[in-house]
Amino acid sequence: MKELFKYFMTFFKIGFFTIGGGYAMIPILEKEVVDNNKWLTQEEFVDTIAIAQSAPGALAINACIFIGNKIKKISGAIACALGVAMPSFLIILTIAKFVYGFRDNIIVSKVFEGLTPAVVGLIGASLYSLVKSSGAKGKLFIVPVLAFIAIGIFNINPIFILLVAAIGSILLHKYSEKEEY
Repeated sequence: MKELFKYFMTFFKIGFFTIGGGYAMIPILEKEVVDNNKWLTQEEFVDTIAIAQSAPGALAINACIFIGNKIKKISGAIACALGVAMPSFLIILTIAKFVYGFRDNIIVSKVFEGLTPAVVGLIGASLYSLVKSSGAKGKLFIVPVLAFIAIGIFNINPIFILLVAAIGSILLHKYSEKEEY
């Protein structure tokens, strides 16, 4: 029980201090899960983020469920998911109760306006960390660049990009295996 409480509190802290959730959460999640608690290796963490963003639902919840399941099966998944979701729930509840009446207040508006660049910076930091740890070098580096262009500029569905990347990877490995023999 003490172990589950530690998981809950770790993910509660992550959920509480990551305004913007999603990709902005990745650097803090990585620090806690890989560096501080050593629940996952760097490679396992990168794989978890890849799976979490591919699965339907919120990245934060998906990642925490995968991590919790890895460290303590179902009970760990539940503790981690509740921990990361609870701060958002409490914050939204507070906003709905108290702050909503101040939504037109210039100070409140400026605070949220100031948080936006910080969230963009956190997303950039997580992108840098993921690219660095993915080992995408040389010819492989073109895949994320092409995916970015396809989604960002040409508005191609990310599911299609994932399917093309998976098929391309399968073909590349098949071709590489034949070359080795």
